[in-house]
Amino acid sequence: MNERSHDIDVLNDLIAATLDSSDGYSEAADHAKNPMIADLFRQWAAERRRVVAELRVAVRDLGGEPEDDGTVLASVHRMFLDLRSHMSHGDRAVIDEVERGEDHIKDKFERALAEESLGPRARDAVQAAYAPVRAGHDEMRALKHSHEKG
Repeated sequence: MNERSHDIDVLNDLIAATLDSSDGYSEAADHAKNPMIADLFRQWAAERRRVVAELRVAVRDLGGEPEDDGTVLASVHRMFLDLRSHMSHGDRAVIDEVERGEDHIKDKFERALAEESLGPRARDAVQAAYAPVRAGHDEMRALKHSHEKG
């Protein structure tokens, strides 16, 4: 597989995972009981859609066709689907599920950045997209810990 093809595959994998994350945030917002938490989830869903748009531009710049769907089998998607079974436990369960999904997507981006074979243009795109993903992860972790104490 040539470098360009590999880079496109890596970026498309991140697009699919980020789409799943955005969908998960939207679902979590629909189930959150606290309006402030629901608004936070909606903001992060929108931020993830912005990340997807940037990654799609990078795929096109490399001559590829960007992914336009999430992956139904992705771990992050399964984690968010578990929300339905936890709804009776309130916002704490929703936050726990979102934080688990955040661990997964952060790990995917970190594995992509660790790939030595990733070309410079793709690496730049992944690095730029990773910043808001990492921020979302850290914010969700802080939210989870604040609910554990409260």
